[in-house]
Parts: sequence; C-alpha cells; structure tokens
Amino acid sequence: MRLVAFDSCAQLRDDLRAAAAASVGPYGFPGGGGFGEVIAGGARTAMDSAGAAVPAAEKAVPFSGTNTHEPGADEPDIVKTDGRRIVTVTRDVLRVIDPASRAETGRLDLGVDAVGGMNLLMSGDKALVLVPGDYGNYRVGKIADAVAGGPQLLFVDLAGTPRVVNRYRGEGMLVDARQTGSTARVVLRSAPRIRFPDLPNVSDEGARARANRAAVESAPADAWLPSWSVTTGGVTEKGSVGCDRVSRPTGFSGSAMLTILTFDLGAAALGNGDPMAIVADGETVYGTGTSLYVASDQRWRFNLWRGRPDGAVRQQTDIYRFDAAGSRAPTFAASGSVPGWLVNQYALSEWDGHLRVATTDDRAGSSAVRVLSQRGSDLVQVGVVDGLGKGERIYSVRFAGPRGYVVTFKQTDPLYSVDLSDPRKPRVTGALKITGYSAHLQPVGDDRLVGIGQEASAEGRVQGTQVSLFDVSDPAAPRRLAQYHLNNATSEAEWDPHALLWWPATGLLVVPVMNGYDTASPGALALRVTASGLTPVGTVRLPTNDAVRRSLVVGDVLWTLSDAGLQASDLSTMDRLSWLPL
Repeated sequence: MRLVAFDSCAQLRDDLRAAAAASVGPYGFPGGGGFGEVIAGGARTAMDSAGAAVPAAEKAVPFSGTNTHEPGADEPDIVKTDGRRIVTVTRDVLRVIDPASRAETGRLDLGVDAVGGMNLLMSGDKALVLVPGDYGNYRVGKIADAVAGGPQLLFVDLAGTPRVVNRYRGEGMLVDARQTGSTARVVLRSAPRIRFPDLPNVSDEGARARANRAAVESAPADAWLPSWSVTTGGVTEKGSVGCDRVSRPTGFSGSAMLTILTFDLGAAALGNGDPMAIVADGETVYGTGTSLYVASDQRWRFNLWRGRPDGAVRQQTDIYRFDAAGSRAPTFAASGSVPGWLVNQYALSEWDGHLRVATTDDRAGSSAVRVLSQRGSDLVQVGVVDGLGKGERIYSVRFAGPRGYVVTFKQTDPLYSVDLSDPRKPRVTGALKITGYSAHLQPVGDDRLVGIGQEASAEGRVQGTQVSLFDVSDPAAPRRLAQYHLNNATSEAEWDPHALLWWPATGLLVVPVMNGYDTASPGALALRVTASGLTPVGTVRLPTNDAVRRSLVVGDVLWTLSDAGLQASDLSTMDRLSWLPL
C-alpha cells in the first residue's frame, strides 16, 4: 500500500495506461457514469461540517457550530454562524442574516446550478462555497468540458455586500473538505479524459471492452492529469497537476485520481491550491486537527460486465493518512488496508497515536474493529476484535477516547461496547440487543449516548424514527434509559449528522423529522436530555410546513433552516419569534 512517486511523465503514462486498460469495461471505467457499476452494501452519508474559529472578542454571544466528527476539524455544511452573522447557501443563493435584528443583510446570486447542492466553510469575513460538480461530466474527453462541468470553489467576501472575490474550477467531483483554523483542505476525485468510441450498434460486450482498451492504450499522460483554472477580476489562470505531484500505491486501477488542495481562507484570494494527487479512488474523508485521511474501498473491482478481464474482488478498504499540521499542503504520511467496508467517516478514529477502524466484511458475514499503528509509511494492524453482528452489517459507529460503540442490524440492534484502552487487545465488553437500530450515535455527556435511527418490529421491519438514550457507564452492561418513537417518520439526521443539533449548555437535542418518505414535515423535535431520560420540549413547526434541514443556536434563540426560510424560536419554549422567507 506504500505510495511511490512517478519518476517521469513517461512512466506515469505507461503505468496508468496499463492499469486503466486492465480495469476498463464495455461501458467505461467502474463508477464512471453511464452504465455505472452497482455498489453493493454499505451506507454513505452526505458531507459533514463544522464552524471556524473566531476571535475571542466575538464570542460574547454563545452560538452552536455544525455537528462534526472531531473538534478542530471543521466540515462543510449549508449553514454557518459565528454569532455575529448566519450564512446560508440554499439553491444557488448565498444569504447573510443578522441574528440580532433577525433580518437579511446580504444576498448573492452565485449563478451556479449545483447538482447535489452546495456547502460552505467560513473564517472571519470570508466564506468558501463548495460546488460539487456535475456527475454527468465525471468523465469527458476535453479539458475545457471537464473543467466547465467540474467542481467549483467560490471565495466570498462577507464584509459589506457579499461578493465573489475569485473562483476556482477543477475537474471531476468534490469528495469532501476539512478546515482547521483558516486553512481549508479540499479533496477532489477525477477520471482520465479518455473519449471512448461511440458504438451504438455494437451489443457484444467483449468487442466494446476491446475498443475501450485500445482508446486507453493510446491516451497521453495529460489525459490523467487534472486541470484547473482560477479566475480573479476577469483574469483567468490555467494549469494542471504536474507529474511530479502525483503518487501511486502498489495497486491501483488507473481510472481515478484524488487531488488534495490547500487554501488559506485568511488570504486576499484563492490560489491554485498547491495540489498534490494520488492515483486512487476515494469516498470517505476523515480529519483531525493534524491529520487528513482518505479511504477507498475496492467496490470498483466488481466485475459486473462481460469483456472486462477477470480479477479477484478484494473486499477491503485502502486508507491513506496525510500530515495536515499547520497551514502548508498536506504530505503523505502512511497507508494501509483493512478487510471490509466502512459505513461512513465515523468508522474511523485517531486516538493516542493509533487509528481505529470499524468495517463490515460480507465474506466473513460479520464486522470487526481494528487498531492500526503507523510504522514508517505503513499503517499496520496491531489489534483486532471481530465476529461482531453475525449475519448483520454496521449501521453506526462512535469512538470516544479509549472506548468504541458499534451498532449492527438485521432484525435486532446489538449495541456493542468495545474496550480499546490496550490497542493490542481490543475486546467487546458488553452488548445490548433491542429492536430497531441507531444510524448515528451522538455523545451527550459523560457515559451517555443518543442514538438516532429507526424502530423496527421483531422481524426487522422499520417503523419510524426513534431517539434512544443509552447509559454506557458500565462497559459490561450498556442499557437504554429512554426512547422516543415517531411512527412512520424519518429524519435527515439518520444519514447526515449535520442535521442534528446538540446544545450541551441546556441539554437540548433538536432532531428534524419528516412524515413518511415525502417532503411534508412536522418540523423539528426538541428533546431535553438528562442523565436519566428524554423529555419533550416541543415541536418546531414552520409556516410553510416544509422540511427542517438544520438547527442552530445564537444567544437565547433557536434558528431552524428549511429550503424556504429561517425561523427564530425561543430557545426555552420553542415559540415562534419571527419567520424570514428565503
């Protein structure tokens, strides 16, 4: 798994041609659009997010940040606040709201039709708007087309009337981003610009695959090198990632490349991001204040089409760690692999010099938690506890210091408590079996976890959103203290933890809920969490009766955001104070 740099552009071209020719099929590369590969098993979450630090003088008004995985590693989201302002990106418009006057003070039409929605990061008076890119342009033949349909980063000045300072355009798709202080690191994924022959009348998949391999074998090195442009004040600078900035692992498909960009949000404008790239796919980003991890499972290897060379499907996840300390571009630190699939970024946790990883292995029919240690440039397994949830898969994971909690599900929900204090001898200390499952686990104080998920029948049929409070003070006997069930409801917090608000100051938990699977919604459920139970505070309902997407606190006001507007409510009673249509 060790990353090695290419010696020259010629070597890059030859190695990538060979690897890509071996993985291309009759309809292109795995996961490359069109007849995309079917990805089996595992759940993916949307991008996660958190808020940037602000000067101490501006912290007089208490405010909530985005619900994130790790402190010190902010994540993109659709709304941010620093207590002085609330900034949102809904549809293609950025808005600035003054929480004191409860009025919109700035509006900026971004002029971007973002498939999949936009997110933002914020630092001081600057915001970085992240546009994911058009999946239909994931693989195109021309640089101009690839950049035009690719991800964009809009650097916005929030002081006074919001304005776009400059715009970065890249290739492929946005994977995720993390922010530490004013330094943002953005991960992009791109595919080579290889125009496969148009064969509408050829049904033989073997012949189609051979024609595609011929196109790969004649592609130049430039086809793999992601291009970019930065436009400032009507002047556009263009470039591409250099061959000397690309590294490769021992095994790779040649069909995807990850590029990591670094930007200073305290600067006057965005530069080219000082790009560094690896020839690998990647779906999951996990960050701390000093490390950035990119994980890639091997599902691109599934041989679903005749005509592609047969190869064993490695049911494993590759993990790359980068040193992200300081404000410089990250440097490769180590890599390794583990059997099975990750459920999301919460299945990764760096603690006390080790990386803990929870995966489900379909072949083994169970899940495991592994502890990896960095030795040189390798991430080496030093401990494992396996056999969790026989015949089930992981639905949620949460690590907290020397302990971990894993939820698996098929018909019932075992919540496993794992002791990780000795990295070489992790062990399951207890398990709780209840109906339903938790899709997200949220720490809510010492020895307490809240689970957001679905209740289910004894046969495993889901029955609606449930919020569970777990007492994990006894590692040998975790128990559920309280449950709140909404029949036939779902919550965005089940698949996107950013939708969940936990406000420790008053023990307030706000969970957005939707009726059934449509967009009608009762709003957001507010619960008071105590050491022994869950007490309903009220339900925040919006005048438009549309779905609540996010909740945040500024001072003594609870703000709830939907695609239609922002509502201010009394933090204690949930009574509506004002409604601001967007």
